[in-house]
Amino acid sequence: MKDLVGIKELSKDVIELILNTALSFKDVLKRDIKKVPALRGKTVVNLFFEPSTRTRTSFELAEKRLSTDVLNFSVPTSSVVKGESLFDTVKTIEAYGVDYIVIRHSSSGVPHFIAGNVNASVINAGDGTNEHPTQALLDAFSIIEKKGSLDGLRIAIVGDILHSRVAKSNIYLLSMFGTNIRLIGPSTLIPDMRQYGVEVFYDMDEGLRDVDAIMMLRIQMERQGKGFFPSTQEYFKNWGLNMGRLKIAKRDAIVMHPGPMNRGVEIASDVADCPQSVILDQVTNGIAVRMAVMYLLSGIKDNG
Repeated sequence: MKDLVGIKELSKDVIELILNTALSFKDVLKRDIKKVPALRGKTVVNLFFEPSTRTRTSFELAEKRLSTDVLNFSVPTSSVVKGESLFDTVKTIEAYGVDYIVIRHSSSGVPHFIAGNVNASVINAGDGTNEHPTQALLDAFSIIEKKGSLDGLRIAIVGDILHSRVAKSNIYLLSMFGTNIRLIGPSTLIPDMRQYGVEVFYDMDEGLRDVDAIMMLRIQMERQGKGFFPSTQEYFKNWGLNMGRLKIAKRDAIVMHPGPMNRGVEIASDVADCPQSVILDQVTNGIAVRMAVMYLLSGIKDNG
């Protein structure tokens, strides 16, 4: 395949290949000179139709570490605001001879649409409520880094699972590795995903018992209507992660969050900054994982 549009399209073997390759690039990032010429001469366009801090900067750093030429597409100053269609925008970009298009869009399925209409490799940086594949890959990498393996772990995913592309990609990935997945949150925010062998808990304390990793999710107000829960204060009282609840999990449980965090809504500040938190490790690991993805896609494409 020439693209990475979703975890669903990947096999367990391919995921392991990406994670093992990322391990090599993590070593590169520890050097004084953190740049390699692996993709010199290649061109990447970062096409973000939604706001982003971590994903966009992580991709840009990964691209520069691989020695690519990088173009950051600014939607507010482009012809999109004049009514140009997504198709025409993408075909214009392709005409420049780019090798990669990294796309984030508010509509589910856009990366799949683009991948079917261009020769460049397309990487999904988040599409609507559908998927965020590189986030799931870096989450898996971060868990393995701390726990040694995914097999047999109990992992809790807590919060707005209904609107979270991060949660869905993680569920698709973790279900391939013999992981016990627990979904925790209000019933209004947990979709039916029983086909992936998940357990559902509406009580936070019950769901956190003896878990190895806790993956907190942001409440995505921008994708919600009203009525999913009474208030943010009530949400934190019932499903927010504080130090007392962290103690219900295993003593060495790790705390994760894809960001941005709403401190005091889904996670307490002292938990976000505690020694068990790997939130900043996730940010660092995102660079290595995205380097691995682009490197592998380039090899597949160049070899036909």
